[in-house]
Amino acid sequence: MGISRHARAHWEGDLKTGKGQLSTPQSGLLDSTRYGFNSRFGDEKGTNPEELIAAAHAGCFTMALSAKLGEAGFTATSLDTEAKVDLSLEGGPQLSKITLTLKAVIPGIEAAQFRAIADDAKQNCPVSKALSAVPITLEAALV
Repeated sequence: MGISRHARAHWEGDLKTGKGQLSTPQSGLLDSTRYGFNSRFGDEKGTNPEELIAAAHAGCFTMALSAKLGEAGFTATSLDTEAKVDLSLEGGPQLSKITLTLKAVIPGIEAAQFRAIADDAKQNCPVSKALSAVPITLEAALV
């Protein structure tokens, strides 16, 4: 048995002057949230696919890390992850790089064990697996 989630996109007009809306009816988090060419390639307010991928990746990786730490007998005081998704425009738009930056407070863990567990979470969280065609790097620090 699996889990299925969904989102909806609506678009009106051409690429550069058109406008769209994204909704996540199950959670209600996005409700006709604006997106468009200028929120993706410029600095106009609104979301974009890369930002949403970054949020999904940061959340998935952090949850996977928490699970793997628990399997190893550790409980994090805090895990803070930033995911940066780079979109290259050379040769047509494509995701070119993802950087995960982690700051962790984990009582009692050794640096080498922390790094091994973090690398495992990076490799094996479902979003990392789905994005495996994109180079993913992890900058991880115990604080």
